[in-house]
Amino acid sequence: MRFTPAFVLVPALALSFALAGRAAPLTVGFSQVGAESGWRTANTESIKAEAAKRHIKLIFSDAQQKQENQIKALRSFIAQGVDVIAFSPVVETGWEPVLREIKQAGIPVVLTDRAVSVSDPSLYATVIGSDFVEEGRRAGRWLADKMKGQAVIAELVGTPGSAPAIDRKKGFEEILADHPGMKIVLSQSGDFTRAKGKEVMEAFLKSPQGHQLNALFAHNDDMALGAIQAIEEAGLKPGQDIVIVSIDGVRGAFEAMAAGKLNCTVECNPLIGPQVFDLIEAVAAGKPVPRVVRAKEGVYDQSQAAAALPTRQY
Repeated sequence: MRFTPAFVLVPALALSFALAGRAAPLTVGFSQVGAESGWRTANTESIKAEAAKRHIKLIFSDAQQKQENQIKALRSFIAQGVDVIAFSPVVETGWEPVLREIKQAGIPVVLTDRAVSVSDPSLYATVIGSDFVEEGRRAGRWLADKMKGQAVIAELVGTPGSAPAIDRKKGFEEILADHPGMKIVLSQSGDFTRAKGKEVMEAFLKSPQGHQLNALFAHNDDMALGAIQAIEEAGLKPGQDIVIVSIDGVRGAFEAMAAGKLNCTVECNPLIGPQVFDLIEAVAAGKPVPRVVRAKEGVYDQSQAAAALPTRQY
């Protein structure tokens, strides 16, 4: 069962994770997806900086976008006897066995950025992150308005099986269902990386449908930036010949918008370190926490890029 975006207090669960009477600082095991994008790098820096600020011992592991690496890290955290485990799951499924091991060890779990699909919701205390479905809807609404309901679209999908890839596609397609003149004719994973985004876009442009494309939806900015390179190398003008909307709101996207090469980015805020450690400290103390916590985010287009660029923190 996947989580729903509702705020539900779970005091019984939180109390079961109570770690009262602590004298030493908290020890937290954190498993990160990897370093596949500028967004992820900013997210990691936010987590590390906040842990240092609070004098929390952080045991950090980079999964390099492989679930097996992440599962090994989680089991290592159990063996090291950490107080709380936090992780951003590579994909949604396949976590139940290791999460049951963690629960048996009496260690609370905080999910960050992405959710998991499990049959027992008590296997984690809370999840903090973005509403990926709504991000997809926002991208779809912007594109429908920009293209006046008529578009031949290529889609660069995120890592297969990951929550943002599944949900952003779902939200985007919800909007397209109301606009029969907008069709996705090409869709393939670019694995959230710039290099793969460029490679897939090159293949799109060489395909039989490639000459028809006039819009691109990329599940993150890094894939969009790679696609922009491919579009330029094909002799086309990104942002003009092919209208591009992507998700994340990284500095590189704002620079591309200011240069007229990217048309819109839907913000997904990576700077959630303070919120993450607020939750970690709460569950460690046995306090009730919201089941789901959302980050505040916006939508930016080319007209806002130059003014917003100096204020971007990532």
